[in-house]
Amino acid sequence: MRRSTQPIGPRRPTLSAVCPPVLLLALLVLASCAKKGAPTGGPPDIEPPRFIGSVPDSGAAGVPRDARITLSFSEPMEPRGTGDAVALAPRIAIKERHWSRHAVTLVLAESLAANHSYTVFLGGGARDLHGNALAGRSTLVFTTAPTLPPGVLEGRIEARGFSAGGTYVWCYDAATGHEPDSTARDFDAVGITDAEGQFRVVGLMVPGRYRLWVFADLNNNRSFEPQSDILAPVDTVFTLGTDHPALSGFAVTVVNPRAPGRIRGAVLDSLGSREGTLAIVAVAADDSTRRVPGIVDDQGAFNLELAAGTWILRAWRDVDRSRTWQPATEPASAPQRFVVPPAGDIVEVKLVLVRPGGR
Repeated sequence: MRRSTQPIGPRRPTLSAVCPPVLLLALLVLASCAKKGAPTGGPPDIEPPRFIGSVPDSGAAGVPRDARITLSFSEPMEPRGTGDAVALAPRIAIKERHWSRHAVTLVLAESLAANHSYTVFLGGGARDLHGNALAGRSTLVFTTAPTLPPGVLEGRIEARGFSAGGTYVWCYDAATGHEPDSTARDFDAVGITDAEGQFRVVGLMVPGRYRLWVFADLNNNRSFEPQSDILAPVDTVFTLGTDHPALSGFAVTVVNPRAPGRIRGAVLDSLGSREGTLAIVAVAADDSTRRVPGIVDDQGAFNLELAAGTWILRAWRDVDRSRTWQPATEPASAPQRFVVPPAGDIVEVKLVLVRPGGR
């Protein structure tokens, strides 16, 4: 007898047998939609957003005193940080910030003054929804007067010990003798440097005399903190007249007082010895426990980064590789004293090794 290969028991109907073709297709589509899979996604957003325009436009005159200010960006922005990064000079509080797609509209807490120029500036903290910082910092200037005042100061910040990009240049009417309140944003006008340190302050009244203060917000919190930021006056008083309403092409040097300096040079060993390795150390003149060892390369060159202050340098041939100079047995240079200024660069230093005891 031939055995059946079919399983014992009633046959289970197939899906096609109980479902019409159209219903079967719908069920298959639903099943495929319910199935989880890897997200299609795409490359991460790493492109910085850009400030692309405003209403009123920069340079606009006759702006209504009850105007609202709209700033537009190349992509949607994170509202809180970007909103906080926007401010006006002279200072007017922002009552409300209304976001719509790529733009924010500022509702001011009070009316603009008659016949007055204002600068809106975008500082650090402006970011898109993916955390990318705004490309550069921007300013726009407008006036409620019939015409924008023609005064312009355009120059460059030469930064020592910090990056010049994004540095604020606060401008004050010298006739008032006013010095800045670092928390009040009380300047008459403001410029912000680009990546190369170039800045432009516009809309200044002429004739007039102006003082500049440079504010580098190194911790990027939009507030001056003496332990981390830089707020430095510019010694020059800039005079603008009706026959010369613009000054340009000048440079202002600003030094970070907390920036380390460098000493660069070479260790010269004419003794012909090749034992051990060349070594160098800097010792603080006021505290011998502060020691900064350096590296001497195969050509004898060294490059030491040191805090501002007075240092004593010595080089030697570390015969026993102990990293400590043995005066009785190891050739060394005479100690040399250097005063290292903040962000200073002392170059072409030569340390000549002689035999122990000066022989």
